[in-house]
Amino acid sequence: MPRLRFPTRLPLDPYIAALLGTVLLAALLPARGPAATAAGGASTGAVALLFFLYGARLSTREAMDGLKHWRLHLTVLCCTFVLFPLLGLAARVLVPYVLTPQLYTGLLFLCLLPSTIQSSIAFTSIARGNVAAAICAGSFSSLIGLLVTPLFAALLLGGSNGVGFSAGSVLGIVLQLLVPFLAGQVLRPLVAGFIARHKKILGYVDRGSILLVVYAAFSEGMVQGIWHQVTPLRLVVLLAIEGLLLATMLSITSYGARRLGFSRGDRITIVFCGSKKSLASGLPMATVLFGGPQAALAVLPLMLFHQLQLMVCAVIAKRWSRTPAPPRRPQRPHVEAPAEVASARA
Repeated sequence: MPRLRFPTRLPLDPYIAALLGTVLLAALLPARGPAATAAGGASTGAVALLFFLYGARLSTREAMDGLKHWRLHLTVLCCTFVLFPLLGLAARVLVPYVLTPQLYTGLLFLCLLPSTIQSSIAFTSIARGNVAAAICAGSFSSLIGLLVTPLFAALLLGGSNGVGFSAGSVLGIVLQLLVPFLAGQVLRPLVAGFIARHKKILGYVDRGSILLVVYAAFSEGMVQGIWHQVTPLRLVVLLAIEGLLLATMLSITSYGARRLGFSRGDRITIVFCGSKKSLASGLPMATVLFGGPQAALAVLPLMLFHQLQLMVCAVIAKRWSRTPAPPRRPQRPHVEAPAEVASARA
C-alpha cells in the first residue's frame, strides 16, 4: 500500500509574504493625516481598477459555453454560497468564549465570498482535472459573488460591527465594484488585445492594488488602536477553526461529487473550486462593506484561510497527479446476429 508522503517544506505563497510585509509596514509606519487621506483615495481607485480588469478579462463566449456543464457549476455554487455560509452561521456558537465577535464577523464574511479563480485552475491542472470547467466555475462564482456576497453580508452581518446596508453603502458597492466590472465587459472588445499582450504586467497591477488596499485598511486600524483585541492565542485558535472548516468542505465536495456521479476530472474541479475562497475579491469588498479599522479585522481570517488553502490543496493536487486515471472501458466488438448474417448472404 503506497504511503502518503507530505512535503518536507510547506510552501509559503510569495503573495502572502508580500501581504504580511504590507501589514508589518502598516504597523511600523501607518498612514496618518493627509497621508491617510491620500492612501484611502488611492485604495478606492485601485479597487475600481481591479474590478474593471476582472470584467475585461471575462470572456462572455466562454461563460456561455460553460453553461452546458450546468450540473457541475450548480454544485460549485451551492458549496460556495450555501454550504459555506451555513457552516459560518454554525460557528456562531463559538462566540464569545472561543472567538471574539470581531473575529467571528471576519470568519462569517469569509464564508460569504466567491471562489477563487487562479489557484483553482492551477491545482485542477496539476491534478489532471477538468481545467475548462474550473475556468468557467471560478468566473461564474466571481460574477455572482458581486451581487450575492453584499446581499448576504447585509442579511447576516447587518447591524453588527458597523456593517449595514445604508443608501451610502449600496452606492459605494455599485460605484466601486459593479460599475467598473460592467465597464470592463462593455470595453472588452477594445482592450482585450492590450490585456492579453501585457498579462504579466497587469498581474502585478492586480496584486499591487490589493496590497494598497491592505495597507490603507491596516494603517487605519493601527491608528484606531484595534490590535489589542487580537492576541497570539486567539490567532492560533482562529487558524485551528479555519483548518476544520477547510477539512469539512474538502470532505463534503469530494464525497458529494462522487455520490452525484461526476467523472474523475469533474470531481477534481468541484473539490478545488468548491472548497476555496477568493482573497482578490474579498479584500476590496471588505473595504467597501466594513470601512477602515473594521476592515482590518474582517480580512484577517481571510488572509489566514488563503494561505492554509494553498498549502493543503498543493499537497492534495500533487498526490492526485501521481494517481493514474482510470482506464477507459474497451468497446465490445459488434457481433452480427444469425439473422443479420443470413440476410447479408442472401
